[in-house]
Amino acid sequence: MKKNDLKFDLQHIWHPYDSMKKSVTRYFVSSAHGVYLKLNNNIKLIDAMSSWWSAIHGYNFQPLNNAAIQQINKMSHVMFGGLTHAPAIKLCKELIKILPKKLECIFLCDSGSVSIEVAMKMAIQYCNTINHTKKYFLTIRHGYHGDKFSSMSICDPIISMHSLYNTVLPKNLFAQQPELSFTDSWKNNDISSFMNLIIQYKSKIIAVILEPIVQGIGGMKFYHPEYLKKVRLLCNMYNIPLILDEIATGFGRTGKMFAFEHSNIVPDILCLGKALTGGMMTLAATVTTKKIADVISNHYPYKFMHGPTFMGNPLACSVASKNISILRTQKWKIQVRRIEEFFKKKLLPLINHPRIVQIRILGAIAVIEFYSFINVTLIQKFFVNHGVWIRPFQNILYLTPPYIIKTHHLKKIITTIKYAIQNNTLFL
Repeated sequence: MKKNDLKFDLQHIWHPYDSMKKSVTRYFVSSAHGVYLKLNNNIKLIDAMSSWWSAIHGYNFQPLNNAAIQQINKMSHVMFGGLTHAPAIKLCKELIKILPKKLECIFLCDSGSVSIEVAMKMAIQYCNTINHTKKYFLTIRHGYHGDKFSSMSICDPIISMHSLYNTVLPKNLFAQQPELSFTDSWKNNDISSFMNLIIQYKSKIIAVILEPIVQGIGGMKFYHPEYLKKVRLLCNMYNIPLILDEIATGFGRTGKMFAFEHSNIVPDILCLGKALTGGMMTLAATVTTKKIADVISNHYPYKFMHGPTFMGNPLACSVASKNISILRTQKWKIQVRRIEEFFKKKLLPLINHPRIVQIRILGAIAVIEFYSFINVTLIQKFFVNHGVWIRPFQNILYLTPPYIIKTHHLKKIITTIKYAIQNNTLFL
């Protein structure tokens, strides 16, 4: 790193959810390998976040590197309009192998937020051929679906980081957040708010959209699988498409290949992203049924009206198809189960700490919810000084480590968290 690079970064480069005036501390990563991020001062950090859920095999994973190198020597990109290529076809074949049979029409796009946008547009085009009066999407509180304009409209309008845009966003319907957790005994009244809204607005709902089982940055809550099953039944009853946002949870993170498998249901439209390429580069997919694709294709304008420039990027498709072929070996199941068991053994005993509201664990996800907000800048500095990379938000500290992580790495992460919890200066 050149001496003035960080200074230039602070003055000219706008980072996500950050200010150009009062920026959080930035750490310069010079390389990454396995579970480690190497900083410019040769400090190595264990990445407990998988670069926001995505780097499931860690960094510099040779099979994915090889797939990228082989493809880049052929072509890194070509437009997808009127052209096709082997990497896209191979990727879609791999996806078909791991998806339920009902889901067979795949739209490749740029990122998770775009995948949500595509899903919403699909649902609108589908519904407009049947009933032109439909105008709302129905979802639940504490949801998060990305940063695109339409996707912001289905994030929680009160607690979401997008609430400052509420005056100009389209208005949608929000049921109360499910109260029952993943392990609670099921009670039918948990679905009451959702049921009341779908009955009241059934003729005006374009589609239902949810994060299955695990809600992400809206609060990292895990709800009961029966809730999702009831949602599916209600959607069937009123002939309303169900969209599931598996961008964060897909590809093994919850202990199932897809989180909706916990409820033994299948959506009508499925959004995939993040770990699709194993965290190598951006790529997403929106997958739907032949029924929805046929309705859109058989009515004016007789095509789906969306087309990103980098749709079906050959380089990303090559890496993604290799990633899925690796996941099909099922090794990830052993890795995720081991992480879950370690979290339960080492994290759950902290539940009685006076700072902690709740600890939630599912698959390779662990969440610690505190009573007070975390001083993110100070706690990140604390973690970096102890050789760990964790990025909390508000009063939530969560872990989504790479599947390849070893027990001694996990021990260091948990030990560092224990030290942090005892430090009063790290909480507001």
